Amino acid sequence: MSTLAKFSGLRAIASLLYPPVCTICAAIVGSDDYLCEECKAKTTRIIPPFCGKCSEPFEGAITDTFICANCAHRTIHFDAAVAAYRSRGIVRQIIHDFKYGRQIHLRHLVTRWLTAALDDPRLRGRRFDVIIPVPLHPARKRERGFNQASLLAELLSAQISIQSKPLLERIRYTTTQTALDRTERMENLHNAFRLRKNTNVRDLRVLLIDDVLTTGSTLNECARILKGAGAISVHAATAARA
Repeated sequence: MSTLAKFSGLRAIASLLYPPVCTICAAIVGSDDYLCEECKAKTTRIIPPFCGKCSEPFEGAITDTFICANCAHRTIHFDAAVAAYRSRGIVRQIIHDFKYGRQIHLRHLVTRWLTAALDDPRLRGRRFDVIIPVPLHPARKRERGFNQASLLAELLSAQISIQSKPLLERIRYTTTQTALDRTERMENLHNAFRLRKNTNVRDLRVLLIDDVLTTGSTLNECARILKGAGAISVHAATAARA
């Protein structure tokens, strides 16, 4: 019996003894699933109408493409920022457990959500030259043990065959964005990023990756640096939007 056959047999036995269960409710799920159908149904996809720039959802019978007031009243450097799910309930819990609960295996589920964002018309079929994850400050990366955006970018890179490169670095340790309003977030992030030394993004079409989009301030500051260095376009994709 070949080594591969033995390994497959052991996996089958392990699945019988320890069947995979839903991350949320512990119901038995398929071998490649992380959520049961009932818990999947509790996740909320972002669907139109939403802002064409930052994906902020709106209610009402809006059929035309529009830009929200927040984007209209500030300079937006990214071409579009797309999010697949609302960061509420189960989605928010999964991402929180991934980032802060050290449940790094959940990166696979979050990457699936991130991949769903690529089916948005603003990204679908678009050509990208490089994937760039939003960087963490080295001190925060040491605290957390990893950069969640880098892990997601690496998995996405393998799926869509576009190289992921950490071309940005965070040079200023900023206070957490959680309790800040939009204006404070923009001020907090000003000059927090830069291109790494000996990095060239001129004439590149960039796909910028992060886990959650809140106000778009982080993505916008990263896009400002990239566009200033000559990137042709900067589109952003995230798994969820607050």
